[in-house]
Amino acid sequence: MSCDQDAETRHVLGCFRDRLKRLIQVEPLLDLLHFLEPDRKDRIKAKFREEGDINAAAFLIDEIIHSKNYARGWSRELIAALETVGCRHAAKYVLNSPPEPTEEAENDSCVRLIDLLQLTLVSMKTGDVCAHCRALGLLTLEDQENIMKLTENQGNIGGARLLLKRLVKNEAGWFSKFLQALEDTEHHDLVRELRGEPCNEDGEAQNIKFPHEAPGMKPHSPASAAHLQTQLSNYRIISLPSSEESKRDIVLRDYQMEVARPALEEKNIIICLPTGSGKTRVAVYITKKHLERKKQMGQPGKVVVLVNKVPLVEQHYKAEFGRFLKHQYSVERVSGASQLKISFPQIIEQNDIIICTAQILENSLAKAKNGDEDGIKLSQFTLMVIDECHHTKKGGVYNHIMIRYLSQKHKNQLLKKQEKSPVPLPQILGLTASPGVGGAMNQQMAEEHILQICANLDAFTIKTTTFKEEEAKTPYKRIARAEERKEDPFGDVIKKIMDEIHTHADLKPLCDPGTQYYEQWVVQKEQNAAKEENQMVRVCAEHLRQYNEALHQSNTIRMSDAFRFLNKYHTEELKTKSSPDEEGTITITDTERFLFTLFKDNKAKLQELMGKPQYENNSLAQLKTNILKEFSTRERARGIIFTRTRLSAIALCQWIQENPKFDEVGVRASYLIGGGDQSVVKPMTAAEQKDVLNKFRDGQINLLIATTVAEEGLDIAECNFVIRYCLVTNEIAMIQARGRGRAEDSSYTLVAEAGSGVAERESVNEYREKMMSTAIVKVCKMNRADYEKKTREFQMQAIIEEKVKIKKKLLKGMMKEPPSKISLSCRQCSVFVCSGEDIEKIENMHHVNVTKQFSKLFTVRENASLQERLLDYETNGVIACKNCGQQWGSMMLYKSIECPCLHIKHFVVTYSSKKKTFSKWSELPIKFPAFDYTQHADLLVEDSEEEDLETD
Repeated sequence: MSCDQDAETRHVLGCFRDRLKRLIQVEPLLDLLHFLEPDRKDRIKAKFREEGDINAAAFLIDEIIHSKNYARGWSRELIAALETVGCRHAAKYVLNSPPEPTEEAENDSCVRLIDLLQLTLVSMKTGDVCAHCRALGLLTLEDQENIMKLTENQGNIGGARLLLKRLVKNEAGWFSKFLQALEDTEHHDLVRELRGEPCNEDGEAQNIKFPHEAPGMKPHSPASAAHLQTQLSNYRIISLPSSEESKRDIVLRDYQMEVARPALEEKNIIICLPTGSGKTRVAVYITKKHLERKKQMGQPGKVVVLVNKVPLVEQHYKAEFGRFLKHQYSVERVSGASQLKISFPQIIEQNDIIICTAQILENSLAKAKNGDEDGIKLSQFTLMVIDECHHTKKGGVYNHIMIRYLSQKHKNQLLKKQEKSPVPLPQILGLTASPGVGGAMNQQMAEEHILQICANLDAFTIKTTTFKEEEAKTPYKRIARAEERKEDPFGDVIKKIMDEIHTHADLKPLCDPGTQYYEQWVVQKEQNAAKEENQMVRVCAEHLRQYNEALHQSNTIRMSDAFRFLNKYHTEELKTKSSPDEEGTITITDTERFLFTLFKDNKAKLQELMGKPQYENNSLAQLKTNILKEFSTRERARGIIFTRTRLSAIALCQWIQENPKFDEVGVRASYLIGGGDQSVVKPMTAAEQKDVLNKFRDGQINLLIATTVAEEGLDIAECNFVIRYCLVTNEIAMIQARGRGRAEDSSYTLVAEAGSGVAERESVNEYREKMMSTAIVKVCKMNRADYEKKTREFQMQAIIEEKVKIKKKLLKGMMKEPPSKISLSCRQCSVFVCSGEDIEKIENMHHVNVTKQFSKLFTVRENASLQERLLDYETNGVIACKNCGQQWGSMMLYKSIECPCLHIKHFVVTYSSKKKTFSKWSELPIKFPAFDYTQHADLLVEDSEEEDLETD
């Protein structure tokens, strides 16, 4: 390489100095730079040890730029060294071949996101992710060795930090490979976090659902993030005589009529307007005009309105569709909580407008597909309104319905070519306040996401509008930061207990108690111990998990709530160790005795400390200040506090109700939580949810403490403040929660502890919100041919993927092995329970064992959770191991036959000579036979007759 080339390289180093200092790995690079003198290398290494990689890299670059004494060809040596140590991205800059500006900007966005979410990402299993990143070419062998060495010396988090630092130095494209590495190592929650997808109300990704419902996410507003918010909800209703007061005409505003116009021309569209701007009212107007037009043409018209949450069924009926249309058309509502779902086909036939949860419709469509007479077809509808339509994406129930639609549309095109009559399909009207960006890292990806949703809904266009600043009534937003706790004696006692358990079980945690990372570590320990039949470690890990949860609670709710949680757990555990009959005695191991005694010995100290308010967490004090401010400064305050878990919602509500300060300013609080029965907290029934919401609308309740169940779609016009308490998910949830503040002069406050990362993640959501608004505008302005080409590609891809999925499912079903391949043992005491051959399935869902041999192994205890009567069966009690008291499942009464129903999570499964744990039966590739009711009923009758004969 010539002197001119060396001089050019110096110039390039100067130009790209600020970027190169972040991309160069100094320590391994120095070993390969032979043109540098040893004393200069030593100075750079000292800089590295004292000030870190970036400052050392800057020092190295300056050294090279200003020194003129290197031998010819040094620049070639530098580039080769950079490539050897894995700094190929830096090498390209040195070669003066930087990436395109758009690619560079995208990469910078990825780096910023990793930096913002580092507190969450360091919870990864560093060893597993590191190995996959190495296999994907993101790390060199030396990188991997350094990361594993640091993990060994400083723990998982230290290694994870180094891994992240190294990843961001790669060439553009590393981010998608990193996501793949996380997926391959089953870090699905982290992937969702990076993509901007939400977690559910118990802090886990998408587990908790309403009965028969798809999991609910949360939407937000389009076009102008700052301006598209709550807009003029007072519609002009034409006065009518009192005898006709139920008959009301709908008068739309100009912007509403503008977005409705393509739908009135019978085109499929998405209406994208901010919360409070009247999307549903527009849908009611379109529905009315649609049915009127069908009637004029002498054609039948039938409209189905789909929602994704049970409470929205009643809301849409009372506030909108029923209110404006029931005087003219027959309107009915059906949900998973309604007995009308049993006769759903009849409801469809008898009514003009049906408001229902999407899962009800999907179940009926699936029945028709399988040839069931009780099924219905899409061709029975002429208009389908999809509320919160941003949920129309992979895995969602809306998408399952739309895949059926798109498949039939594709078949119709083939039928037309064959000159055959196509199957009629309904017009589609999607409603959303925000389609989000789907975790997009740049503007182009955000536009792709919007186009994907348009394709999924077969939309001719997406219609939105922009409001002037003076028209947009955006809630005032503020972040209330609470100082970190200075003293936490209550937490110190819990940590001391945990340390004693660590010592007893010889456990060495890799992270601090009270964190999500500790939770993941202890869960893994419990699972491994169950498989290894190490009962001491297993039961210790289970208790540690409860103490860790109590630590987390003491940081967000009261110490007394955390204490009650622990006390309840130990009381219920002790109950399981007492046999309800005299058939045998349940064994208490030495470890269990140690754990119960340990809590008992520390119980008084915990009770003493929880009574000292000076030791409560500062977040709670900050929340108190904000609530009192809202109720003291407003004439009629009505607000919602959003929190992550059901337990915290209930505890915060009790705290408010028990505090006289809140009573003095007129606070009347209640909580609202989900209906899925997958939590330690008893769920709310649909009737209970409905009652709370009605009281909130009427003003009997003026403060609602809610989980994410209330974030989306609920319309309370008088709500004038929203507080998100230590809770941040994605941009859709942020905007939707903010949109609950419908009244003028409403406020939106985020309460977060300093250093928790919550405020930082909120800033990420604000950035994504702006990306989304820009993307919607650009898609609206796309060339028609380009738009149709792109959406058609997405649709064909979706159809093909669905066909492949069905084939795989069929193949998987064919490959299922016989039940004899498995056996079950108790997760706690490892006693043999049964062979897989003893298990049968009721309604293709409940796994039962009705053998006499199995009945001798368990006891039946009272079911403390909600007992809910279902169609043909009911739960009578809990079945538990006679040997150790471990819960195994529930006793079902199925058509008068008692059937012990097994829950797989309570067992260790021996499968192909290997011991495994499962959370769902569907994870097992085993085909269990259907429950033979007639056979078991006959056996019961025979046994009964034999007993009668013996008595005679």
